[in-house]
Amino acid sequence: MKLVKKFRPPVEPRSFGSGLIVGCFLVSMTFVMLSRNDISMDHLSILNCLPSSSSSSSSGDAAPMSSTVEEDTRIRLSGRTKQIDASFINRPDGKGKEGISSSCESNSSDCKTENDTQVLNGPSTGDFNESDGGAPKRKPMCDFSDYRLNICDMEGDIRISGKNLSSVMLVTHTGSRERNESWQIRPYPRKYDHSAMAKVRPLNLTSLRRHQEAPECSVNHTVPGILFSTGGHCGNCFHDFADVLVPLFQTAGPFHGQVQFIITNQQGWWMHKYRPYLTKLSSYDVIDYDNDERVHCFDHVVVGLRAERDLMIDPSRAPRGHSIMDFVKLTRSAYSLARERAWAAGGPPGTKPRLLFIARGGTRRFVNLDEVVGMAREVGYEVVAAEPDFFDVARFAHVVNSCDVMVGVHGAGLTNFLFLPTNAIVIQVVPLGNLDWIATNFYGDPAMGMKLRYLQYDISVEESTLTELYPRDHRVFQDPESIHKEGWLRLGDVYLKQQNVRLNVNRFRPVLEKALQLLHERN
Repeated sequence: MKLVKKFRPPVEPRSFGSGLIVGCFLVSMTFVMLSRNDISMDHLSILNCLPSSSSSSSSGDAAPMSSTVEEDTRIRLSGRTKQIDASFINRPDGKGKEGISSSCESNSSDCKTENDTQVLNGPSTGDFNESDGGAPKRKPMCDFSDYRLNICDMEGDIRISGKNLSSVMLVTHTGSRERNESWQIRPYPRKYDHSAMAKVRPLNLTSLRRHQEAPECSVNHTVPGILFSTGGHCGNCFHDFADVLVPLFQTAGPFHGQVQFIITNQQGWWMHKYRPYLTKLSSYDVIDYDNDERVHCFDHVVVGLRAERDLMIDPSRAPRGHSIMDFVKLTRSAYSLARERAWAAGGPPGTKPRLLFIARGGTRRFVNLDEVVGMAREVGYEVVAAEPDFFDVARFAHVVNSCDVMVGVHGAGLTNFLFLPTNAIVIQVVPLGNLDWIATNFYGDPAMGMKLRYLQYDISVEESTLTELYPRDHRVFQDPESIHKEGWLRLGDVYLKQQNVRLNVNRFRPVLEKALQLLHERN
């Protein structure tokens, strides 16, 4: 009650009227202080009930969807990365960030959002009261204000128990007047995506007063810890990088390897697949949060991962000004990728630029790949067609790094462009369905941010195998927006699962010629 301490009216003999005035003033001040607490809690309820949106479906290849797209069919070359505001992210039901109803009320201090992130008995931002003993204010533990993620940055006596207690405890030095605080958080940076968050284990975070019982430490760590999840949509190449690996680089990079990873929803195959990144970012063996019975004690723990846009890093917000190119450099080091720049004209006689077609074994595949490969060779390329290896990332990374141009239909396989050498060219083939917006913002812009050249080819109706499934006057062709309005699952089923591509080699040939021209001009 800091303000009450400061208010010390002089104690002197006064008339009854003066005493009444002073008494009323004291009562008013007390009411104001109580109101301030209520207002503070209401403000926190609003922060933790920010509107949410949803993105990826079981189809898994694409990121969040928007119906704001362009309808022209073209070959496009772009060289500028634009910034996307969070309000552009739309839910599968077509609702944007505005106008989404929240499951909590602003006048409640116990607030639960749609993704089950819960705040109990305390705020996530703002200053904390001093104890009676004059202890300094403790900084806010958690920030739930970002549309994409929740994160808690904790300092002090922190005790982590995963298997038995499933909690992260901060033992405080506060006095008896301060109540306990507790949070529930899912440490995965896609909180607007309910399908992803449903596969992320919720963690209980509590602050305990010193005199309360806390578990004894089994292991004392001398470096900070980062606790995060590899649940959600992990297993899909796009989400492995966009949801975990790039955010982990942003969060762990400033520690220069002196950081301990604690992972929930850990899966052995995922750990094996991306171990080169984990060993580059941390000098310590990973702790399996869900199966470790010990109590791990830290002085500093970050619960959750920092992130902005998918496959992009804003240097102005990143610690030490890191950019996505710093992550690319880490990738080349992790997988010993030798080529840093794409093919240069005037090299050894007889050498040709190397072109890679991303072959898809399931949907959105090139049904006439042999014909297209033959045309590419006529244009002047050495051609490779290969499908990403689910487990052996290193092998496919070397295949990609050996190439100068990469061609792929919209989907998670395009994420492999991060293995390309600088100034290489990415050609994204966009299927029917008004998918231009997600194609550009989730693959085109990140590619350019990694200093790659980007060409986009939007197929014609005749190049889509949907013509074999629907009559030409069907709304699948005539009114794609009506399909969008039915939600992400319906959109994904029609335009991502049912559709393959039969490229018109005569129409596509100028794209490969343009790419070859760019290689000659820029190298």
